[in-house]
Amino acid sequence: MEMQADDGIAIVGGGPAGLAAAEVLAGAGRSVTVYERMPSVGRKLLIAGRGGLNLTHSEPLPAFLARYHPAGSLAEAIAAFPPDALRAWCEDLGEPTFVGSSGRVFPRSFKASPLLRAWLGRLGAAGVRVLTRHRLVGAEAGRLTFETPEGVRRVAPRATLLALGGASWPRLGSDGAWVPLLEGQGVPVSELRPANVGFTVAWSEVFRSRFAGEPVKRIALTADGLTVRGEAVITRDGIEGGAVYALSRLLRERIRASGEAQLVLDLRPDLSEAALARRLGAPRPGESMATRLRKAAGLSPVAAGLLREAAGLTLPPPAPDLAALIKSAPLRLHGTQGMERAISTAGGVRAAALDARFMLRERPGTFLAGEMLDWEAPTGGYLLQGAFASGRAAAAGMIAWLKEAEAS
Repeated sequence: MEMQADDGIAIVGGGPAGLAAAEVLAGAGRSVTVYERMPSVGRKLLIAGRGGLNLTHSEPLPAFLARYHPAGSLAEAIAAFPPDALRAWCEDLGEPTFVGSSGRVFPRSFKASPLLRAWLGRLGAAGVRVLTRHRLVGAEAGRLTFETPEGVRRVAPRATLLALGGASWPRLGSDGAWVPLLEGQGVPVSELRPANVGFTVAWSEVFRSRFAGEPVKRIALTADGLTVRGEAVITRDGIEGGAVYALSRLLRERIRASGEAQLVLDLRPDLSEAALARRLGAPRPGESMATRLRKAAGLSPVAAGLLREAAGLTLPPPAPDLAALIKSAPLRLHGTQGMERAISTAGGVRAAALDARFMLRERPGTFLAGEMLDWEAPTGGYLLQGAFASGRAAAAGMIAWLKEAEAS
């Protein structure tokens, strides 16, 4: 296909960041085309919705912003579009939200598909054009090159927003293929690494075969002095789950530096060590360790098995020693599960490469948003909030830049 001049704006990537930017830009009267490599947009949003679509979190903004790393990441963008604004936006689309017992925010429908349908309807009514099956293969000097089922398509938009995601969930479209494309043009990119991900553990075959897929509930996990309560899930090759994900950055970096990391498990966080020791008391004649752990310590079979794995299969009979182990069971992690198992991505285009408008300093007219940027956050609503807020902030930056360019 021939090069096509375009007085409008190109958004490459039809995830939450790209669609959020499209809405802001169309609302400002700009002509917007969204280019998406997959057959439909919003696929990761729909996958996130399988668990109820955790949109954001209700904690106070200072604590909310502290969840992002590096410190200060997306602070101005989120301050401009905070959790309450995201909730109001959802309600305006006919999807009111509620706060769960954990402080997480969900749509009342508990689904992503109604919200996405309403959102795409609004974008369509605003004139946003969506072109799917367009894979970006070139982006330089203000020109974009796409591979499509009909052949190569080249466009020269007035401005471009790249919102191509990280490298997690590659089957849904975000595979990190943009990294060599930008690095080849001198854009500094921090290595993409799995975030909110599980870790590998050298389980015994007995434990693996019996407990793979089992949850370990109401526990506390500690790494490098940080403690998180929640639950984990045993996998055939390791451990994952919400409490593990909350510590994944610390654990990942420890493994990166030292080759392994230690995760300390408190299997009865609701009891003090002294109270637990009193419950365990002295073993009764003929009482097995399994019975003692179940009746006196209140451990589930999977928790008891996990305790044995942490202790090297042999447990100390004395109550004080056994209580101490239950409260501080050390688990050695040998590696990080692969990117295809990660919920999100760490790393990306470095903050120093962007100005305050989310525009590449060395490429005027090219803006970035979402997981392409070098930030990470835990699950719990922080990821989607970051995507929405950065998309809207980049759109505001584009509008300001275009006005300046048009006035000169």
